[in-house]
Amino acid sequence: MEDPDLSKGAAWMDGAIIPLSEATISVMDWGFTRSDATYDVVQVWDGAFFRLEDHLTRFLASLDKMHLTIEQSPDDIRAILHQMAAASNLRHAYCAFVVTRGVQMVPGSRDPRTCRSRFFAWIVPYVHVIAEDVVARGARLKIAENVERISTRAVDPTAKNYHWGDITKGLFEALDQGFDTVALVDHHGNITEGPGFNVFFVRDGVVMTPVSGVLEGISRKSALEIAQSLGLPVQLREISKAEFLEADEVFLTSSGGGIVPITEVDTRILSNGKPGPITLKMRDEYYRWRKGGPHCTPINYDG
Repeated sequence: MEDPDLSKGAAWMDGAIIPLSEATISVMDWGFTRSDATYDVVQVWDGAFFRLEDHLTRFLASLDKMHLTIEQSPDDIRAILHQMAAASNLRHAYCAFVVTRGVQMVPGSRDPRTCRSRFFAWIVPYVHVIAEDVVARGARLKIAENVERISTRAVDPTAKNYHWGDITKGLFEALDQGFDTVALVDHHGNITEGPGFNVFFVRDGVVMTPVSGVLEGISRKSALEIAQSLGLPVQLREISKAEFLEADEVFLTSSGGGIVPITEVDTRILSNGKPGPITLKMRDEYYRWRKGGPHCTPINYDG
């Protein structure tokens, strides 16, 4: 029997690596019925994981915050991701690892403690949070007006999750008005985040990003470290929508694209419709970090 073609995507489920098209979960899994799950995503670039240990550390913290337990150890997870990536033969990829609450083991019970959690992982060719052709012509960001980010008292944004009802509603608002993506404000009117990315703005040479109501993104961490390495002042604080609209430059950070420039926010054109100089400098440095160095973990495709 020929080996299956995994180049379009592969999954690790129940100890086996299979084509992604064959991966399934139960319709009774609370991850499906209640969005009761956590996950993380690490990128593969030039045949190496970028900041795998940071992603794994955050993933383990998310499990703890959401009271999820699995039988796989950190070493097991590392091995699974390496094996799956090698089997797919993908050199540039988007690699997710997920734990759902699982299926209720006591029929009719509403007690989450009696579910059996499930770990699985999957990998696909690299995904850009905003398409490259959109970035090339200048990406447009809408600040949502008709929806707020869900309260941090309801859902902890530092535990990566699938609670995207507010974000999806905001995306419809933005896309219907001709924008490329959206960022949401909290109930105080402060900027939070968008679908799969953190938000940064630059004013008078200072690089700033929201301090609360956001996922503590690994690409966000890279951007902060890069800014500091370039001698740029950095601030993590609350940022109002009004202040944000006075930015000199705006960029997004995501494992799906790294540092992504924004050239228009609402009706305001930034940097004459081009990526700003600080954004470009930081993006170039991000590419250099991702190309090789201490944050890269090579994958053995021949093992």
